[in-house]
Amino acid sequence: MKIALALTAVALTAVTVPAFAKGVVINQAITEAEVLAAQQGWCKALVDISTTGAKSGQPAAKALAEKVIDGAYGYQMGAVLFKPTLTVNPQTFRTTRAGALAYFVGGDPAFPKDTGFALKGWTKCDIDNAAVFIAGDSATTMGKVNITGKDGKVTTVDKTWKFVKDDAGRLRIVVHHSSLEYSGL
Repeated sequence: MKIALALTAVALTAVTVPAFAKGVVINQAITEAEVLAAQQGWCKALVDISTTGAKSGQPAAKALAEKVIDGAYGYQMGAVLFKPTLTVNPQTFRTTRAGALAYFVGGDPAFPKDTGFALKGWTKCDIDNAAVFIAGDSATTMGKVNITGKDGKVTTVDKTWKFVKDDAGRLRIVVHHSSLEYSGL
């Protein structure tokens, strides 16, 4: 327990000291409008990757997914706590950029069961938040994401996201938990 606390203090210092050392003061408060825009951006990116994959193939979808992951997630800040919708043990959690990329577009032999969630022919994505909790420099959301396939069928997933701002003031996803709704016994 003491070791974990010491590592946390070191990690926090490493993230915050450089901005202050340069004399840069960034307003890290997050607004609900920023959170909603980030969620809509994620939805748009999912559909864009899917469309790109259908029109131009997996390599083009992978290039777009790399840009999306680098722009939306906080992997450059450390491990992201990402539990995708359709993963199984021993690769349930995707704490690295490579793991997230494999989940979204497949093609990575280190993740042989990944076929590319973002390549499933998604045409629409809507967010239905149950709640948005903002505490200064972090925001957490929980709710439903409704994703429409090319056949018109809607898949609903339960999703929790946590956002923080990086040193440049950009919103980053640092927790992403997604699961299918419980369908009963």
